Amino acid sequence: MELRSGGVGSQPVGRRMDGDSRDGGGGGCCKDAGSEDYENLPTSASVSTHMTAGAMAGILEHTVMYPVDSVKTRMQSLYPDPKAQYTSIYGALKKIMQTEGFWRPLRGLNVMMTGAGPAHAMYFACYENMKRTLNDVFNHQGNSHLANVVKQRLQMYNSQHQSALSCIRTVWRTEGLGAFYRSYTTQLTMNIPFQSIHFITYEFLQEQVNPRRDYNPQSHIISGGLAGALAAAATTPLDVCKTLLNTQENMALSLANVSGRLSGMVNAFRTVYQLNGLAGYFKGIQARVIYQIPSTAISWSVYEFFKYFLTKRQLETRTPY
Repeated sequence: MELRSGGVGSQPVGRRMDGDSRDGGGGGCCKDAGSEDYENLPTSASVSTHMTAGAMAGILEHTVMYPVDSVKTRMQSLYPDPKAQYTSIYGALKKIMQTEGFWRPLRGLNVMMTGAGPAHAMYFACYENMKRTLNDVFNHQGNSHLANVVKQRLQMYNSQHQSALSCIRTVWRTEGLGAFYRSYTTQLTMNIPFQSIHFITYEFLQEQVNPRRDYNPQSHIISGGLAGALAAAATTPLDVCKTLLNTQENMALSLANVSGRLSGMVNAFRTVYQLNGLAGYFKGIQARVIYQIPSTAISWSVYEFFKYFLTKRQLETRTPY
């Protein structure tokens, strides 16, 4: 599969902005500029455009789907409190809001948004740059790791932390700086297959449903949602281990006879299997997949919209009437 993206001096590949021709007629410089591939920005502008579009996509993606992410974190608990056992996503959200407050599923959203904006700006900028230079190689700058640790601790049932700042202070004081990076290796290990499956599936589906690579919101939503679902399902075991390392679930560690703090991906895999067997590696898979489908659909559609919008404005500025 080829990741098609034209560069400076390359031939157009068909990803055009509809209705952008100035004169509506034949050849000429105005038509060439107006029908330019919407992804082929001038070198001086492309990075800022991709980063702006990526940041907006990341913030909206995590904001809209955050309550489901909170449910996913709780469903991945290896030994949940009897009051925090859920059978469905809807039932979990309903129970959390009834027993813990309407806004409880959103606790930790502020710290996630703080990390998601810059992370996705780099994420998509790297993606576009690597598409241009190395046709089949991907690079991913993951979400802010500290934000992920704080977010998951705030999401847990009966969390002792009431705010992101108090969580950071308490963890720093009681567990040290290393607590924020216990799952770092697991996160990186998960990102490799997740992003490989995600991007390759997205590009493959785009070739099928949008071969001309026009700006087509429906195709971006379909391709993004399906790509996210497949990547999420395939990497759930690593996500379960990451959650355990981030939250340091006290009851689970006690049952597994783990003294002190759990660290290391191998130890996390061993602990999950010890407590729940093979099924433990897929705890919360339903919530994870349901979270990722609209999440990645939103991310790709918002990203492509802002890229299209910002590029069109730059082309209008560059092209004489």
